[in-house]
Amino acid sequence: MANNLLIVEDEETLRGSLTRVLQREGYSVDGVPSAEAAIQALAENVYDLMITDIILPGMSGMELLRKAKEFAPDLTTIVMTAYASTETAVEALRSGAYDYIMKPIIHEEIKKIVSNALTQKALVAENAVLRRQIDRKFNFDRVIGESVAIKSVLGEIAKIADTRSNVLITGETGTGKELLARAVHYGSRRRNNPFIPINCSAIPEHLLESELFGHARGAFTSAFTSKKGLFEEADGGSIFLDEIGELHPNMQAKLLRVLEDQEIRPVGSTQSRKVDVRIISATNRDIEQAVEVGDFREDLYYRINVITVTLPPLRERNGDVVTLAEFFLQRFGAEVGRGVKTLSDEARRALSAYNWPGNVRELQNVIERAVLISDSDTIMPEHLPRWTSRKDPFMGAQVRKQLSIEDYTRAFIMEYQDSFSEQQIADMLGITRKTLWEKRKKWDLRR
Repeated sequence: MANNLLIVEDEETLRGSLTRVLQREGYSVDGVPSAEAAIQALAENVYDLMITDIILPGMSGMELLRKAKEFAPDLTTIVMTAYASTETAVEALRSGAYDYIMKPIIHEEIKKIVSNALTQKALVAENAVLRRQIDRKFNFDRVIGESVAIKSVLGEIAKIADTRSNVLITGETGTGKELLARAVHYGSRRRNNPFIPINCSAIPEHLLESELFGHARGAFTSAFTSKKGLFEEADGGSIFLDEIGELHPNMQAKLLRVLEDQEIRPVGSTQSRKVDVRIISATNRDIEQAVEVGDFREDLYYRINVITVTLPPLRERNGDVVTLAEFFLQRFGAEVGRGVKTLSDEARRALSAYNWPGNVRELQNVIERAVLISDSDTIMPEHLPRWTSRKDPFMGAQVRKQLSIEDYTRAFIMEYQDSFSEQQIADMLGITRKTLWEKRKKWDLRR
């Protein structure tokens, strides 16, 4: 679609010449001889850009600039004149003009200025759209869930999001800690700067320091060039340290130094660099207990948990299971082209009765599976994994025992390891295969 341009020039020959030149560039161009005619055109049509002379009969071009904003606040304008001066240029730019060009007009110059102006206008509009999309995506009011438990958490986040304080998010695996961390970041004045998530347990210890703080050329065998670390990449924004409870003691000490000094030193470098980064951390461990037994530094703990937010497990979010399930039904139905599906009353009861050890992530996996295997518009109990059924004797027994999440996970693995693959069990629990392997090793559980 061609951009619409308006040329305001009382000299007919120049007006006609500019119109033809810009039409050949693919623009839709209207030309008028006065500011009054321009205001009439702006009232009747939508223009992307206006080129106006400063010296016009009647109302001046400068006054036109100010009046035009009343009809078209987003209109981009370029001014031209035969009487150039620094004062005139400054006044035009202060009145909102994009640029200033002197007569006689050089066609190649005006074409370039118009192209640049429209490109910048498009980028500004695109950024505004992206900003609105991000704000909608992480708007607290759009977080799925109506339970008192989740509303309480969102209330806390709304109060602390725009502070500078570091935040520690605790909660079981699969409760949505990274989503909450993003809500903190995008609810703050840092929203236009990077949000960088890091899984502390997924990066080997010998690589983590270089990943976080960068390295200098020649710092180690494969360091052929210098590299920025993630802390430097996130300057002005937020770093999300997921699974911070798994951080090795050596890295805990180095992270503490960064938090205290607000400086990072790349591996192999003698120069420190200032960084302005907000730390948002998350863990599913009892971090206070880890401090007591010496697995986590007490001074680092006090640095990262200036504000602590605890995400409730799904089993404590009364009424949210069905709401979340219906949200995932719409999402996955649209993604795979299966249309919108609904939950039968029996499926609703089965989902509500289940204990959800894998929390929201497990529910998401269960609904995705149901959408894929169901041929009808209604999700029935037979489309759900059998462990979600209240008739499953294992489930009933474990719920009655009121086991801790660790004991429940161990019992779950032992119960279903002969019936399902490693990937299926990991998906049921809402964990990775690596985490499942680590738990097997920890508890000496062999298939």
